[in-house]
Amino acid sequence: MPPDSAIVVSEVTHRYGERTAVDQLSLAIEEGEIFVFLGPNGSGKTTLFRLLSTLIPLQVGEVTILGHNLRNATNRVRSQLGVVFQAPSLDKKLTVAENLNHQGRLYGMPAREIRERGQQMLDALGLSDRRGDLVETLSGGMRRRAELAKGMLHQPRLLLLDEPSTGLDPGARADLWQDLQKVRDQGVTVVLTTHLLEEAERADRIAIMHRGKLAALDT
Repeated sequence: MPPDSAIVVSEVTHRYGERTAVDQLSLAIEEGEIFVFLGPNGSGKTTLFRLLSTLIPLQVGEVTILGHNLRNATNRVRSQLGVVFQAPSLDKKLTVAENLNHQGRLYGMPAREIRERGQQMLDALGLSDRRGDLVETLSGGMRRRAELAKGMLHQPRLLLLDEPSTGLDPGARADLWQDLQKVRDQGVTVVLTTHLLEEAERADRIAIMHRGKLAALDT
């Protein structure tokens, strides 16, 4: 594994019946960078996201995340992952603080740590004054910030995001990228998928995917 690699993907192939979604993919993602998988629908990036986030098992190939083999150390990998899905995962009928409390309990965090860490994330993301607001009253951009706070609550070393700007207006999208840069500045590796070129250009490096293959990889 290359030094300082957060993720190493080696000859990974994933099929759904006769269709190959990811085709012999190999690449490495460095620690502390913002890395984007760019491609249209059907390029394989969402399948790769599901593999990296441990939602589906590996079929062919190997993946190492933060020094752990994805096949035999899945729980160790999960403990160090923060995941923000394309579909909202917040409970709209709960407040922002209640959503964070629920997330922290799922990770077995003590109540005091949940309160302290939750406040840190709300302060960092400009949500302190909305902690008592129901999620359903928040704008789309504010909900994305709350999703980020939730994903970062347990202090993961790696944050995975699937099409995080879906449904956001240009201003909220710009705010999201400022938030991601704050996360990266905390030493967290940020990996996301997108189909928007203008969004991908904000990243440190871009992997362009086409029909499950790596078409290009560079700054």
